[in-house]
Amino acid sequence: MRLQLALNVDDIDQAVDFYSKLFDAKPAKRKPGYANFAIANPPLKLVLFEVKDAAERINHLGVEVFDGESVTAATERLKAAGLETLVEDETTCCYAKQDKVWAVEPQGLRWEWYRVLEDSETFSGKPVAEAAAAESTVEGCCG
Repeated sequence: MRLQLALNVDDIDQAVDFYSKLFDAKPAKRKPGYANFAIANPPLKLVLFEVKDAAERINHLGVEVFDGESVTAATERLKAAGLETLVEDETTCCYAKQDKVWAVEPQGLRWEWYRVLEDSETFSGKPVAEAAAAESTVEGCCG
């Protein structure tokens, strides 16, 4: 697993240039207004969203895992702890099909525990299912 840091940036090209130099790494995925780095040392998934004049620099935080059992275990653990969650199975977000669970910390920072199933050519597929949205105030996808 690795920690994910998702940032809002004003200029995606400047940010990619800076973080490429900072971590001595090239983006693993690059799309208009979007980039992500899969950094081995330190283990970090750095995600950049071009959002001009964003009120917050941190978009969200997360933990990327590499098997479905880890997402299921996180979901069960969060629910057992009484946290409100939003589960998104096989959802398209950030140019990837993913299984994930979301939770929001007391001051509003969004956290996701997720695994990537496969790449996608689109940023997001379908909106969050009406049923899931009705059961939770936790927002899905990363945009």
